[in-house]
Amino acid sequence: MIDISESVMQFLLALIVVGPLIGAAAALLPAPPGLKGKSPDQAVLRHGVVVTGAVLVAAIVLALGFDHSRPSRMQATTDISWIPALDVRIHLGIDGISLPLLVLTALLTFLCALYSYFKTPAGPSPKAFVALLLVLETGTLATFAVLDLLLFFLAFETVLVPMYFLIARWGGAGRRAAAWKFILYTLLGSVVMLLGLLLVGLNSGTFDMVALATDNGRSLTTSVQVVAVLAIGIGLAVKTPMWPLHSWLPDAHTAAPTVGSVLLAGVLLKMGTYGFVRILLPVAPEGMRTFAPYLAAFAVVGIVYGSLACLSLAKQGAKGDLKRLIAYSSVGHMGFVLLGIATMSPTGVNGALFANIAHGLITGLLFFLVGAVKDRTGTTDLDALSRAAAGTRSVAGATGAPGSAGSTSGTGGTSGTGSTGAAGTGGALYSRAPRLGGLLSFAAVASLGLPGLGGFWGEMLALFGAFRPAEGLSRPAFLVFMAVAAFGTLLTAAYLLVVVRRVCMGPAERESPELADVRTYEFAAWTPLVVLTVVAGLWPRALLGLTDPAVQQLLSGGTR
Repeated sequence: MIDISESVMQFLLALIVVGPLIGAAAALLPAPPGLKGKSPDQAVLRHGVVVTGAVLVAAIVLALGFDHSRPSRMQATTDISWIPALDVRIHLGIDGISLPLLVLTALLTFLCALYSYFKTPAGPSPKAFVALLLVLETGTLATFAVLDLLLFFLAFETVLVPMYFLIARWGGAGRRAAAWKFILYTLLGSVVMLLGLLLVGLNSGTFDMVALATDNGRSLTTSVQVVAVLAIGIGLAVKTPMWPLHSWLPDAHTAAPTVGSVLLAGVLLKMGTYGFVRILLPVAPEGMRTFAPYLAAFAVVGIVYGSLACLSLAKQGAKGDLKRLIAYSSVGHMGFVLLGIATMSPTGVNGALFANIAHGLITGLLFFLVGAVKDRTGTTDLDALSRAAAGTRSVAGATGAPGSAGSTSGTGGTSGTGSTGAAGTGGALYSRAPRLGGLLSFAAVASLGLPGLGGFWGEMLALFGAFRPAEGLSRPAFLVFMAVAAFGTLLTAAYLLVVVRRVCMGPAERESPELADVRTYEFAAWTPLVVLTVVAGLWPRALLGLTDPAVQQLLSGGTR
């Protein structure tokens, strides 16, 4: 770690939150003649890489300067009066709970910008794409950094508009309906959440999240806490997404472009679970205790439901979509996060926070890989991917050429003359693109929770938390929830192994089209996710050492 003054830390955090917004405005301006490169489109895509790269560097420096001996203390704090009449303040700060999410957001956004620079998304102007990507980053980073309830709501809502346009303008088939479904679900949930936030702020006399956590619900009656948890929880549950408020997610993921799916799964879903931990657990503990068994019940139903949906999509002849399958898997994985939160115990909440980070890394990698498979084969249909088609040959795949930056997603390059049949088949990845197939298998076994990889610890700690929930919660009920969730891990392993067998294994037919293996820019974009997944699995203390003191203090209502 490095010694950085508090004023520099404050500047870095402000730069991390505001920098992407300034970069988004600059992306819409004409590029200076000396920076255009080969084309204005290339210049603006390079601008996106530079801005997100600078934010990532600032986040890493902030993490290195963070006082790891006191992760429960709010650091790099800025507290400026904004709306005195409502006592709304521009209050920023980070602790051991928010810092990992901040770095994860900066990392995934940079990797998406880097990937987009080499693989230009098919759609309208790249200027608009880069600007929306940077506005999305600002909203997510602000969500994890603000310490005022109304600012939290504004940041929470900021991400909706850019994600809507990323899906509606750069997405695939059914993108407009999926985008409308996404915006309607999340907006309706947010309206209810705003009412709950106002109820808390007006009854307690402050919107400051640190002061409310210190008060630990003592200034709120039990009935106010129950209503607040119900209202705020609905808004957060939609974004998480919790069963049965999840139905927008599969459509959004299926239609979204690759980078949209990566950010939606890797970052946006975490905003909901973060709100449960940062706001509801410390601010309304009695209300949370009332609803904890119901939250756990919905969580375990989501675990089993998501796994059964994935098994249904994975079976032969179901015409299941691989992106849709991974979207349903997110419903199950986020169920473990909600189960850990519902235990209200340090073990369970730490497991939830660990699972949050692991899911962001692993599912982000999975969506990158599925996007690469679609680029090469033209499809994400599992039935098409699991059979080799004779008589087709892709020029881009046969030569291993990296493909132009302007190639459209889903075409897999241009077909050679005389090609017949569907170029959208891609079974036997191990023999046709071994590195791509190996990475897909790695991400799958990490997602199913293989010990030694990042997906294991979060789920295990959530189950341990359910084994011994917080005082006042029914232990027999949580033991049932634990058993159901453990059964869900078996279902998760089943469908992911079926996917690996169908897409990666088996002999390729002699005349099957060749596929380009992992390209240099793809290797650069995916390697950090692979490395961090392994590090998280082998060295969980690196993350738990940050979160545990902060969680212990949050649950006890301490301040420093």
